[in-house]
Amino acid sequence: MRDYQKMGAALVRYHEDFRPDVQAGPVAPAGVFELLGLEMVDWPGRGLSDETPWQYREGEYMHAGDYDALIADPEGYFRRVLLPRFGSAFAPLAGLNPFTDFMEAASMPFQLLPFADPALVEGVRRLADAAREALAWLAASREAGADVSARLGIPPEIAGSVKAPYDVLADTLRGMRGIARDLLQRPDKLLEAAKRLVAPMVSLGTRQAAWSPSPLVVFWLHKGADGFMSDEQFRTFYWPTLKAVLAGLIEEGVVPLLFAQGSYLSRLDVIADGDLPSGSVLWAFDQTDMATAGAKLGGYACIAGNVPTALLALGTPAEVEKYVTGLLEACAGRGGFVLRSGSALDDARPENLAAMFETGRRWKG
Repeated sequence: MRDYQKMGAALVRYHEDFRPDVQAGPVAPAGVFELLGLEMVDWPGRGLSDETPWQYREGEYMHAGDYDALIADPEGYFRRVLLPRFGSAFAPLAGLNPFTDFMEAASMPFQLLPFADPALVEGVRRLADAAREALAWLAASREAGADVSARLGIPPEIAGSVKAPYDVLADTLRGMRGIARDLLQRPDKLLEAAKRLVAPMVSLGTRQAAWSPSPLVVFWLHKGADGFMSDEQFRTFYWPTLKAVLAGLIEEGVVPLLFAQGSYLSRLDVIADGDLPSGSVLWAFDQTDMATAGAKLGGYACIAGNVPTALLALGTPAEVEKYVTGLLEACAGRGGFVLRSGSALDDARPENLAAMFETGRRWKG
């Protein structure tokens, strides 16, 4: 997370050793987090040991009384209120006037005055330092990716990532406790805010796909999993706005890759939604029963998954081979299946990961 040349070398070594079909992404840059003064995450050297992957610090960064401001102007709310709560480097942005104020030449001298504030100048300097750090990280990861593509023939997997509108609210804005209260105490505000976040998510995904060779944009789905809300709540609060984002991206030629973390067993009937074109999305599952997912979504959507991280970290190669063989027998015979792990591979044993790949390559069906 700090030495980007070592990060790039590790990425190249991983692809040389395991030869996956698509590239893995780089680890996040700790230097950028530090320069931004982020409060929303912990990382090795700031709250975590050197061997621990970086983690979100969930909290109510958006207050319950902020819904009207978010609904009225999502971009303005993020700039003036939310980003300063995320990280100290963003604090001076709160003093900027709305850019819509710059409508006349005669008034521009007055609208420019906040840019002379020493606090804003210092904040912009910090943001520029963070941007340069991000460029160094990006250059190292792109160099590694270009090497892997040219020498090993392994292409990038995704163009970028977006979020379900409900997860924008439930993950980094309101947090689990805040969103649970909102479902009961202010459901109308929650729904309206989620709807206001549809267009920004479509725009974000479309812009990322435009400069990438991959058409895939990944969604990390969190708070819609089984156990986080009832089926009625999923159908009311989670799926409609997620579906609207999917429809918008599909219209723009983007292919959504939805990574359903946790179990989505009770959601399968809902997500097999005939309003979305058949063959337009890829669903990756973590703890969902894959045979049932294949039966529900077969012929409608490609599915991927779901070798357990715990098995890859704690099992043996023989146990991995047995699990993967059963998974392929249950799901791969009809086509439309991608073998992959159920979630992140932070602690996978190399021999177990090799067993997963090799079993997949040898399987004839």
